[in-house]
Amino acid sequence: MSSSFGHLFRITTYGESHGGGVGVVIDGCPPMVEISEDEIQVDLDRRRPGQSKITTPRKESDRCEILSGTFEGKTTGTPISILVRNKDARSKDYSEMATTYRPSHADATYDAKYGIRNYQGGGRSSARETIGRVAAGAIAKKILKQVAGVEVIGYVKRIKDLEGVVNPDTVTLEQVESNIVRCPDSNVAEQMISKIEAIGKQGDSIGGVVECVARSVPKGLGEPVFDKLEADLAKAAMSLPASKGFEIGSGFAGTFMTGSEHNDEFYIDENGNTRTRTNRSGGTQGGISNGENIIIRVAFKPTATIRKEQKTVNNSGEETTLAARGRHDPCVLPRAVPMVEAMVALVLCDHLMRQEGQCSVLGS
Repeated sequence: MSSSFGHLFRITTYGESHGGGVGVVIDGCPPMVEISEDEIQVDLDRRRPGQSKITTPRKESDRCEILSGTFEGKTTGTPISILVRNKDARSKDYSEMATTYRPSHADATYDAKYGIRNYQGGGRSSARETIGRVAAGAIAKKILKQVAGVEVIGYVKRIKDLEGVVNPDTVTLEQVESNIVRCPDSNVAEQMISKIEAIGKQGDSIGGVVECVARSVPKGLGEPVFDKLEADLAKAAMSLPASKGFEIGSGFAGTFMTGSEHNDEFYIDENGNTRTRTNRSGGTQGGISNGENIIIRVAFKPTATIRKEQKTVNNSGEETTLAARGRHDPCVLPRAVPMVEAMVALVLCDHLMRQEGQCSVLGS
């Protein structure tokens, strides 16, 4: 099983949804970075269950513990281990899933691949695995901000057919966190909340799109041809639970344009820097960051585990039905925002280190 991600800034997540806990080991973090559990906790609180009326009612404080890699509040350059203990697991809710497969969940494929699986909460296929990513992402975001002034902000762009109007160039974290659905468009946010509540009462679920912007990204990040920046961002986003689509810049909408309509024309700004008048490329060209804002979108499917009865099969090859129990989000989007931010930050931090290492070798 592949549980590691990154090259120079490398993470390995561990743990299961209903085990003793989940966490991450971060290898390659530079020394002398000031970091505390409270700083990491800010993003974990944005990800944790039970935070509002539109998320799963599972009650987890998700308090993080830094077990290694820091001394007197600063990183030492050695591996950082962060643990979050599980407190509110109700494994009995998953007894039926021991033999019966949830439609569109990982139950059947894990059985097919490994011949064994932890059916309690989904084990490693549970979104609780992302706790480690978010914790590591908080450190990556701090490094990016201190070293290069990079700011990473994600938000809910669309819930089902309700889409907010958001300017990625100016959106603020305060606007994102001003409501429980994390859509900066306050008028549409209220409609989104009502829709999620209604679908949850029906025992069903809905999906949508998270958009994320990285601002002040330096030029030159990305390693063509196989580690192009957008390729690594796509892999990072698509490794998240429930993600089903990725776009950068104009994305699929760009296919409706001609070349002359889509091309980002160059100009020289007042500081003598080469810039683009538009940003349909989404901050990358040829797999390398061009200094413009990096803008990506990630599509998330409706939550697979729902209370509505559905047709399925069991591990004996018999047809049956299942109305899943347990506590699950009727819409994953609000809690997915810090997950997307984390994955973007991890990719950018890793590529920043790769670029800085290359420049150091070249003496530039």
